[in-house]
Amino acid sequence: MTAISNAAAIPLVPARPWLLRPPGVYRPQHDTWMLASALSASGMPAGARVLDLCTGTGALALAAAAHGAGSVTAVDISRRALAAVWLNSRLRRLQVRPLRGGLAEAARGGPFDVVLANPPYVPSPVPAAGAARAWDAGPDGRIVLDQVCAGAASLVAPGGYLMMVHSAVAGPEKSLEQLRAAGMTPSVVATRSIPFGPVMRARAAFLEAAGLIGAEQRHEELVVIRADRP
Repeated sequence: MTAISNAAAIPLVPARPWLLRPPGVYRPQHDTWMLASALSASGMPAGARVLDLCTGTGALALAAAAHGAGSVTAVDISRRALAAVWLNSRLRRLQVRPLRGGLAEAARGGPFDVVLANPPYVPSPVPAAGAARAWDAGPDGRIVLDQVCAGAASLVAPGGYLMMVHSAVAGPEKSLEQLRAAGMTPSVVATRSIPFGPVMRARAAFLEAAGLIGAEQRHEELVVIRADRP
């Protein structure tokens, strides 16, 4: 846990933009704004080609477009999410391309200079279904995280980087190890401790039984990982 403890506890984005959000689409929360802050501080080059995985309302895609990205592709499996991206980008007169699918569909348009990812990472005792697909990610929370880590090198252009946020409950050490195995140079660039939200509170007994949190633990550490491709 040393790398996590030594990471900067950067502030959340102070101004949270109003976004259209259809029912069933993930509401931007602490993790979204934390990753947006990390993107702002990352030195993204002007004109960068950006991919936003698991885009939801498109909050991160819009942040990248507003910061001077040359092109932004926003990927999600939810048609409602992509409708939200389309509407939110046009209301702001920002160019964002919605794309339905996952990593395979995204990779066809790559590689990208910057890849952003706020994937599902909440451990769940049952398979994800309906709106819960936006946060549930299997018994250890890593179904989607493992895919992102394994596919990072195929998505990121040489000299580019991936920025991904998830809870320490889902094992950031595993993410760092998998990204290194994929040929990336990863590090934890930001952390923030927050109280459990409604989903985590309702699932606390399962998380304790699975050994993913301590007894009576009711907070989690959010972690932003940056992985550069040499």
